[in-house]
Amino acid sequence: MTNRTQRRTRRIAATLVAGAAALALTGCGLQPAASFVPAAAPGTIEKIDDLPDGAHLTVTSKNFTEQLVLGKIAVLAAKAAGFEVTDETNVPGSVAVRQLMTGHDADMTYEYTGTAWLTYMGHKAGIPDKQEQYQAVRDEDAGNGLTWLPPAPMNNTYAFAVRKEAVEQLGGITKLSQIADLPADQRTFCVESEFNSRADGFKPMLAKYGLQLGGSGDTSIPKSNVDILDTGTVYTATDRGRCNFGEVFTTDGRIKSLGLQVLEDDEGFFPAYNVAPVLSTSVLREYPQLKGVYDQISPKLTDAVLQELNRQVDVEGREPADVAFDWMVDEGFISRS
Repeated sequence: MTNRTQRRTRRIAATLVAGAAALALTGCGLQPAASFVPAAAPGTIEKIDDLPDGAHLTVTSKNFTEQLVLGKIAVLAAKAAGFEVTDETNVPGSVAVRQLMTGHDADMTYEYTGTAWLTYMGHKAGIPDKQEQYQAVRDEDAGNGLTWLPPAPMNNTYAFAVRKEAVEQLGGITKLSQIADLPADQRTFCVESEFNSRADGFKPMLAKYGLQLGGSGDTSIPKSNVDILDTGTVYTATDRGRCNFGEVFTTDGRIKSLGLQVLEDDEGFFPAYNVAPVLSTSVLREYPQLKGVYDQISPKLTDAVLQELNRQVDVEGREPADVAFDWMVDEGFISRS
């Protein structure tokens, strides 16, 4: 092992330990990282012809389902292209992943435009227009030595969903703006505590759509119409009819498994959280072929695709690496070794 690799390994380990310690302090569980991915051969992602021996890429991701799947997709793609890959997926927390990337101890990750803009860069409001949000993040992060490749269609942002069997009862509702047309007793909501108190959360969303929490009149929503629940409970409570409208994340696999229907944010309130491949600019300069590798994957990463991949992990209990592998094979990006 070279001195450079040894130093990088020590820095990565220190970051992971710090992240794990921070997570432990919050009382959250921590699962061990698993660097295994099934052996894969090239498909439409071909081995780069002029890649030097020992070409190396360190891939990182956060430790929730969607990020684990995306991280394994990134690892498999790099391996199919001929890189030696250090798999540093399943890192506890966004901040730890960000430190690995800005410290150039990791070379590639999938990141969300809204997360970078609001959490890392400290802006107070997101940009609902997806392309404008991407361009703003891309331009600002260039100064940190990071390059954002074009984003995927998938947008893991907040939304409200309704159980499909209730759509007709609610006047065939498909858009958030139509909630204002319903009688007050049908404007019932399930939300998590964080969303209820966020500056870009529940009350501002209601205001955007001409509604108000409490008070009286045609635009009011009685406080008794709102249940504050744990994140996971929101989905099941909405499915069971405890409320008509449940706060969800648009790529969560439970939307599909429970038969929920996401309402269109037709007034464009929620910020864009499109995912995009982010690479160290110096690494991309050294291996410009990486752009072609990840650019061919991104257009296939839609909300519907991630809902299904997330569902296979969260509902069926499959391993993220196996889910990522099967999807990559089915799409022809790689083949079975």
